[in-house]
Amino acid sequence: MPKKKEEKKHIPVVTKKSLAFFETYINQPSPTGFEWQGQQLWLDYLKPYIDESFVDNYGTAVGVINPEAKYKVVIEAHADEISWFVNYITTDGLIYVIRNGGSDHQIAPSKRVNIHTDKGMVKAVFGWPAIHTRGAGEKEEAPALKNIFLDCGCTTKDEVEKLGVHVGCVITYEDEFMVLNNRYYVGRALDNRAGGFMIAEVARLLKENKVKLPFGLYIVNSVQEEIGLRGAEMIAHRIKPNVAIITDVTHDTTTPMISKITQGEMACGKGPVVSYAPAVHVNLNKFLIDVAQKCKIPFQRQASSRSTGTDTDAFAYSNEGVISALISLPLRYMHTTVEMVHKEDVDNVISLIYNALLNIKKDQDFRYIK
Repeated sequence: MPKKKEEKKHIPVVTKKSLAFFETYINQPSPTGFEWQGQQLWLDYLKPYIDESFVDNYGTAVGVINPEAKYKVVIEAHADEISWFVNYITTDGLIYVIRNGGSDHQIAPSKRVNIHTDKGMVKAVFGWPAIHTRGAGEKEEAPALKNIFLDCGCTTKDEVEKLGVHVGCVITYEDEFMVLNNRYYVGRALDNRAGGFMIAEVARLLKENKVKLPFGLYIVNSVQEEIGLRGAEMIAHRIKPNVAIITDVTHDTTTPMISKITQGEMACGKGPVVSYAPAVHVNLNKFLIDVAQKCKIPFQRQASSRSTGTDTDAFAYSNEGVISALISLPLRYMHTTVEMVHKEDVDNVISLIYNALLNIKKDQDFRYIK
């Protein structure tokens, strides 16, 4: 009787020590425009694996290996998470909000939050009327920006303000990191601090394996992606890289209510996603696919109309054009507090970026016509 072909056993890349950092990093609030504490955590973790680092005026953090090299390669993720701003405080002490990034008002009711003030953290909840009080016999009102509100236990506007809460205070959800069924990492802001974690792990592997790169490597954790790719736009002009490999998340489209016809088919657990889009350089994309195939790293494909909607666009169209590509991590339930990514996909994104760097030659020219 012929033997069954043995399946390739997945060997984890993430260590216990690095997983502990990942959990701490995810749990640290990093709302758009207020990323600095998360950035400090990230830099502290990265520093043993790099030669030098710097932070720009708005908080984008960069670790550099071989800073004297003229040929520069960027690996990049974004650090900010969606959040809310205090927008209006009523006379009876309730707080109305506006978005900071793409926050989903439909998930807000009954969520616990932290209001960040100069006096410290103020706890609050998104209140919501009981189901049997919301207009019997009438069309039930759905959550919307006009009717979701925060309750911090105060009964007057003056009492709220004495806590340090004012218009412009930023608000984040309390939900924290967990591992689900020993298979998924779950938490808020995996979009895209999972990316920041993965590029830091690439730096760790380069250091631990004593790899000598023939180019300068810039490990970039950008701010303000959630409101228009702004941090990537600024840092791309400062670094002026030759090549940029961006990592972000993309939708697992196998969950309910997502159309594969319009969104494509990607699934958690089936590997990194390579993108096809005008901003994605064809030759660099082919190079990444070749590396994945040679290293037996599973991967998926995605097509994007016009733009990728990620920092890839900001890098590609900067500095007279930067050769750029996108490697995405499949994710379930984007812009919620229970974002989910598969452990093996995280390992495989790290492996793909790491092996790509090992295969980039000194002064490699990815242009079509030379």
